[in-house]
Amino acid sequence: MRRLGLLAILVAPMVLAQGQVKVDAHNFLKLPPRTGSLSLDQVEVADYATLLIPAGVTELRIGELRMGREARLGIAPSDQTLRLVVERGEIGVGSHITASGSAGSMSRPASAGRNLDLRLADVRIDEITLDVRGGIGAPGRPGLDGADGDAAGCLWGSASRGWDGQPGSDGEVGGAGGQVRLEVPEGFPVDQVRVRLEGGAGGAPGEGGAGGKGGAGKGCLLYRADGAKAGRDGAPGLSGAAGASGSLKVVHF
Repeated sequence: MRRLGLLAILVAPMVLAQGQVKVDAHNFLKLPPRTGSLSLDQVEVADYATLLIPAGVTELRIGELRMGREARLGIAPSDQTLRLVVERGEIGVGSHITASGSAGSMSRPASAGRNLDLRLADVRIDEITLDVRGGIGAPGRPGLDGADGDAAGCLWGSASRGWDGQPGSDGEVGGAGGQVRLEVPEGFPVDQVRVRLEGGAGGAPGEGGAGGKGGAGKGCLLYRADGAKAGRDGAPGLSGAAGASGSLKVVHF
């Protein structure tokens, strides 16, 4: 996969210079970083292949687009709307335009699905899915384990109870689904376009910390010092809320 990624980086500047991009079947190509508008004369994504559009591109104009069976245009997450204009082309069955949000982590929240402004002029489709689902929320942090109690001693008193574990934190909210504006001519088979607008699932709850062990008992010369109880396990957090759903607006021209 690393060799494939390196090949993609090396090849992309050459094909861009000619205004053409071709991704062979079962292969992956990532366009080089770019900011703003990008125009391509011809884009061909063969069966089961993927072309990835970088986050910095905010407008992509394609003269001719051909996507094979289960081909995919992957669009990197961004807060900025992507305007995608296709003048003519053919999109094979099972193809995807994917602009879903990224999952959250301990260091960053889940991102929303990217907003798409998509114009398909003279384009024939068999079936296509537009996926702008929000990313999955970050999981909750686990609670800290409780400290162990002190053991009993014959000269310094009874054992102490273990400390309770801390509760886990709640999962974070999922990213919102994206907003899609689909511009198509009259008679376009909109019913063959499947749109995924769901907000991302909430993050998993953090686990509670384990209770500390109670102090151990001790047998003494004249008596026995009893052990102490263990601390209670911390309660788990709550699952995060799902992100808000996106929306679809179809405009005919």
